[in-house]
Amino acid sequence: MTTPQSEVTPGDIQALREQLGRTPRGVVAIAARCACGRPTVVRTAPRLEDGTPFPTTFYLTHPDAVAAVSRLEAAGLMKEMSERLTQDEDLAAHYRRAHEHYLTERETLGHVEEIDGISAGGMPTRVKCLHVLVGHALAAGPGIQPLGDEALELIATQWTPQNCTC
Repeated sequence: MTTPQSEVTPGDIQALREQLGRTPRGVVAIAARCACGRPTVVRTAPRLEDGTPFPTTFYLTHPDAVAAVSRLEAAGLMKEMSERLTQDEDLAAHYRRAHEHYLTERETLGHVEEIDGISAGGMPTRVKCLHVLVGHALAAGPGIQPLGDEALELIATQWTPQNCTC
Protein backbone atom coordinates (compact mmCIF):
# COMPACT_ATOMS: atom_id res chain seq x y z
CA MET A 1 0.00 0.00 0.00
CA THR A 2 1.41 3.37 -1.01
CA THR A 3 1.24 6.22 1.46
CA PRO A 4 -1.26 8.95 0.52
CA GLN A 5 0.38 12.17 -0.52
CA SER A 6 -0.34 15.45 -2.22
CA GLU A 7 1.42 17.46 -4.87
CA VAL A 8 3.89 20.13 -3.89
CA THR A 9 2.74 23.68 -4.64
CA PRO A 10 4.82 26.87 -4.76
CA GLY A 11 3.11 27.80 -1.48
CA ASP A 12 4.33 24.54 0.04
CA ILE A 13 7.90 25.29 -1.00
CA GLN A 14 7.64 28.73 0.61
CA ALA A 15 6.20 27.22 3.80
CA LEU A 16 9.02 24.65 3.84
CA ARG A 17 11.61 27.41 3.45
CA GLU A 18 10.11 29.13 6.48
CA GLN A 19 9.92 25.90 8.49
CA LEU A 20 13.43 24.70 7.68
CA GLY A 21 15.21 28.02 7.37
CA ARG A 22 16.60 26.89 4.02
CA THR A 23 15.45 25.75 0.60
CA PRO A 24 14.13 22.18 0.84
CA ARG A 25 15.91 19.50 -1.17
CA GLY A 26 14.51 16.55 -3.07
CA VAL A 27 10.85 17.12 -2.13
CA VAL A 28 8.57 15.01 -4.34
CA ALA A 29 5.32 15.25 -2.35
CA ILE A 30 3.73 16.37 0.87
CA ALA A 31 3.17 13.20 2.89
CA ALA A 32 1.26 14.80 5.79
CA ARG A 33 -0.23 18.21 6.46
CA CYS A 34 -1.21 20.30 9.46
CA ALA A 35 -4.88 21.03 10.07
CA CYS A 36 -4.35 24.37 8.29
CA GLY A 37 -2.93 22.61 5.21
CA ARG A 38 0.73 23.52 5.63
CA PRO A 39 3.34 20.76 5.24
CA THR A 40 4.12 18.63 8.27
CA VAL A 41 6.03 15.80 6.56
CA VAL A 42 7.63 15.84 3.13
CA ARG A 43 8.32 12.84 0.97
CA THR A 44 11.87 13.09 -0.30
CA ALA A 45 13.59 11.52 -3.30
CA PRO A 46 16.07 8.75 -2.45
CA ARG A 47 18.73 10.59 -4.44
CA LEU A 48 19.07 14.36 -4.17
CA GLU A 49 19.61 16.62 -7.17
CA ASP A 50 23.37 16.70 -6.55
CA GLY A 51 23.53 12.87 -6.64
CA THR A 52 23.72 12.34 -2.87
CA PRO A 53 21.86 9.22 -1.65
CA PHE A 54 19.19 10.26 0.84
CA PRO A 55 17.56 7.48 2.90
CA THR A 56 15.11 9.73 4.78
CA THR A 57 11.97 9.33 2.68
CA PHE A 58 9.63 10.92 5.25
CA TYR A 59 11.09 14.13 6.68
CA LEU A 60 9.36 15.87 9.58
CA THR A 61 9.25 19.63 8.90
CA HIS A 62 6.68 21.23 11.21
CA PRO A 63 8.72 23.28 13.73
CA ASP A 64 6.45 22.57 16.71
CA ALA A 65 6.43 18.84 15.97
CA VAL A 66 10.21 18.86 15.54
CA ALA A 67 10.61 20.66 18.89
CA ALA A 68 8.27 18.29 20.73
CA VAL A 69 10.07 15.23 19.34
CA SER A 70 13.44 16.79 20.18
CA ARG A 71 12.33 17.01 23.81
CA LEU A 72 11.56 13.26 23.79
CA GLU A 73 15.01 12.55 22.36
CA ALA A 74 16.66 14.77 24.97
CA ALA A 75 14.80 12.88 27.70
CA GLY A 76 16.41 9.60 26.58
CA LEU A 77 13.40 7.94 24.99
CA MET A 78 15.42 6.52 22.09
CA LYS A 79 17.59 4.43 24.42
CA GLU A 80 14.50 3.16 26.25
CA MET A 81 12.75 2.24 22.99
CA SER A 82 15.86 0.49 21.66
CA GLU A 83 16.05 -1.56 24.85
CA ARG A 84 12.39 -2.52 24.53
CA LEU A 85 13.07 -3.80 21.00
CA THR A 86 15.50 -6.35 22.49
CA GLN A 87 12.95 -7.53 25.06
CA ASP A 88 9.58 -7.44 23.30
CA GLU A 89 9.41 -9.84 20.34
CA ASP A 90 6.04 -8.53 19.16
CA LEU A 91 7.22 -4.94 19.18
CA ALA A 92 10.44 -5.93 17.38
CA ALA A 93 8.45 -7.79 14.70
CA HIS A 94 6.11 -4.81 14.21
CA TYR A 95 9.11 -2.49 13.96
CA ARG A 96 10.70 -4.78 11.32
CA ARG A 97 7.45 -4.58 9.34
CA ALA A 98 7.62 -0.78 9.61
CA HIS A 99 11.17 -0.95 8.25
CA GLU A 100 9.96 -3.03 5.29
CA HIS A 101 7.11 -0.57 4.69
CA TYR A 102 9.60 2.31 4.68
CA LEU A 103 11.84 0.53 2.18
CA THR A 104 8.89 -0.28 -0.08
CA GLU A 105 7.71 3.32 -0.01
CA ARG A 106 11.18 4.61 -0.90
CA GLU A 107 11.63 2.08 -3.67
CA THR A 108 8.53 3.44 -5.43
CA LEU A 109 10.52 6.67 -5.90
CA GLY A 110 13.52 4.91 -7.42
CA HIS A 111 16.25 2.45 -6.57
CA VAL A 112 19.48 3.76 -5.06
CA GLU A 113 22.08 1.03 -4.68
CA GLU A 114 24.07 2.79 -1.95
CA ILE A 115 21.10 2.75 0.46
CA ASP A 116 19.46 -0.50 -0.66
CA GLY A 117 18.06 -2.27 2.41
CA ILE A 118 18.80 0.68 4.68
CA SER A 119 15.77 2.56 5.93
CA ALA A 120 16.14 5.39 8.41
CA GLY A 121 15.81 6.22 12.08
CA GLY A 122 17.72 3.12 13.18
CA MET A 123 15.19 0.66 11.81
CA PRO A 124 14.93 -2.29 12.06
CA THR A 125 16.95 -2.99 15.21
CA ARG A 126 17.29 0.26 17.16
CA VAL A 127 15.95 3.78 17.50
CA LYS A 128 18.37 6.40 16.22
CA CYS A 129 16.04 9.26 15.23
CA LEU A 130 12.53 9.78 16.58
CA HIS A 131 11.93 12.54 14.02
CA VAL A 132 12.09 9.94 11.24
CA LEU A 133 9.76 7.57 13.09
CA VAL A 134 7.21 10.31 13.77
CA GLY A 135 7.42 11.48 10.15
CA HIS A 136 6.84 7.91 9.01
CA ALA A 137 3.91 7.49 11.41
CA LEU A 138 2.27 10.71 10.23
CA ALA A 139 2.76 9.83 6.56
CA ALA A 140 1.67 6.19 6.78
CA GLY A 141 -1.13 6.61 9.31
CA PRO A 142 -1.74 4.77 12.57
CA GLY A 143 -0.67 1.16 12.96
CA ILE A 144 2.30 1.06 10.58
CA GLN A 145 5.12 2.61 12.66
CA PRO A 146 4.62 1.49 16.29
CA LEU A 147 7.30 3.65 17.90
CA GLY A 148 6.36 6.68 15.82
CA ASP A 149 2.74 6.19 16.89
CA GLU A 150 3.88 5.94 20.51
CA ALA A 151 5.94 9.13 20.23
CA LEU A 152 2.94 10.95 18.74
CA GLU A 153 0.87 9.91 21.75
CA LEU A 154 3.59 11.19 24.07
CA ILE A 155 3.71 14.64 22.43
CA ALA A 156 -0.07 15.01 21.99
CA THR A 157 -0.29 17.58 24.81
CA GLN A 158 2.43 19.65 23.09
CA TRP A 159 1.62 19.14 19.40
CA THR A 160 -0.86 17.31 17.22
CA PRO A 161 -1.61 17.69 13.49
CA GLN A 162 -5.30 18.13 14.30
CA ASN A 163 -4.66 21.47 16.07
CA CYS A 164 -2.89 24.11 14.03
CA THR A 165 0.02 25.91 15.68
CA CYS A 166 1.44 27.41 12.49
